Amino acid sequence: MKPLGSIEELLNLREQARSKLVEREKKIQVKVHLGTCGIAAGGNEVFKALQEEIERSGRKDIKVVVSGCAGLCSSEPNVTVGRMGEDAVIYCDMDAKKMRTIFQGHILGGEIQSDHALARIKQFG
Repeated sequence: MKPLGSIEELLNLREQARSKLVEREKKIQVKVHLGTCGIAAGGNEVFKALQEEIERSGRKDIKVVVSGCAGLCSSEPNVTVGRMGEDAVIYCDMDAKKMRTIFQGHILGGEIQSDHALARIKQFG
């Protein structure tokens, strides 16, 4: 390992370490499934609504992940919500209005929105 040569390199390393800590502190992960089927079913509108809700809430502990199809094409658009220490929930047949409901009820409030839930999956975190 070569010694660090400048203050700039040290500052860069510090910033990288801080970024990693911030990512680890995120307590909630929302995965928007945007494979071809999800996009065709309206997934981009769901993603946009999620981004707007996060911005409006001012929360910094929510990690958004864009992924491909979850293999449940007939139920797209799908969103998976995982809260630290709890089972994740896949929500199906999403639209912008349902995304806002799930954001307020499950993501912020911790209450699974059963009428939109498709399945629970392995504990998150």
